[in-house]
Amino acid sequence: MAGDPSIFPTVLYKDAKAALRTLTEGFGFTEVRVYEGEDGTVLHAELACGNGMVMLGSRGREGVFARALADSGPVGIYVVIEDVDAHHARAVEHGVEILMPPTDQDYGSRDYLARDAEGNVWSFGTYSPSAAPAG
Repeated sequence: MAGDPSIFPTVLYKDAKAALRTLTEGFGFTEVRVYEGEDGTVLHAELACGNGMVMLGSRGREGVFARALADSGPVGIYVVIEDVDAHHARAVEHGVEILMPPTDQDYGSRDYLARDAEGNVWSFGTYSPSAAPAG
């Protein structure tokens, strides 16, 4: 799949600033845009990793989207990376909770799993799903 991504996982956090630190410092995402309210609340942020992006914001805001996600539970997000071991080491260095260390999978991927401070599960691995139909 070439070009800009067409799917953007969106996660709301109680402490979006702490989430930004975990994603950038611990997981190596790059801040693309961060919009804050006058009180410092993260209204909207876009973070890049490879050719993909994730959007995040603060819980407790007004609007249809915020209300729809108000009681949502943790989510799972998979991110394709090249060097699983180096990525894992960086996450460990920044105190990220590791659920599964780098592990070779039967389907050829090398993955690890981590949980952020608000319970979302982040999977990082070498398997890259294809948009092409199977078969």
